Amino acid sequence: MQANDIQQLQFYQTTAHPCSYLPGQQARTVFLDPAVPLSKGIYSALVTAGFRRSGTHLYRPACDACQACLSARIKVREFQQNKRFKRVWRRNQDLRSQELKHLDSPQFFELYSRYINARHVDGDMYPPSLEQYQAFIEAKTETTHFYGFYDQQNLVALSVMDELDHGLSAMYTFFDPDQSSRSLGSYVILWQIEKARRLNLPYVYLGYWIKACDKMRYKTDYRPLEILIDRGWVLLN
Repeated sequence: MQANDIQQLQFYQTTAHPCSYLPGQQARTVFLDPAVPLSKGIYSALVTAGFRRSGTHLYRPACDACQACLSARIKVREFQQNKRFKRVWRRNQDLRSQELKHLDSPQFFELYSRYINARHVDGDMYPPSLEQYQAFIEAKTETTHFYGFYDQQNLVALSVMDELDHGLSAMYTFFDPDQSSRSLGSYVILWQIEKARRLNLPYVYLGYWIKACDKMRYKTDYRPLEILIDRGWVLLN
């Protein structure tokens, strides 16, 4: 899809609302017209332009006085595990991954609820609800893949990701909060990098990075990392 094709698409902007990441800030969001079929080509082009998927919608921040949300992507071919990541990788070699056709089993929502209750009580997704889970986690596009990670028969993590023309978009991952010694969040990102490498895809998209937000600081551990500034991707120093 070319840039002039993107310009033909219809977008809508929300009114100002409290920012989910920076206290005291007001945010605005631009959404792709929900009536537009979310094809792989459109999705791939808009992710390159800084959009992100939430449920079946593509959006990007469009705040009046703030540009703190920066799209981030890992350069897969140049990425090398450091000592910490090598330890995380070895620690989880007993896990098996399995692609899942759907996420309507109660065990998936139960894990999601435990994760939100343990890790995100101060966020927009607390308290977890089945309606929220179905709209955000279960929602699929033609590019969406679900992967469960199992310790024998015990589900310990679940990742929702989208396979695009030029990379994997890590849409959301949740995991067993009682398995902190495994560093499951880090492991799943490492697994996604290896998955992209096997598919010969150059990037893993991590969504938005905000320098002043502690919860997003982990994204800069995955170097080389590119961020989108003024419509151009630049290497983060």
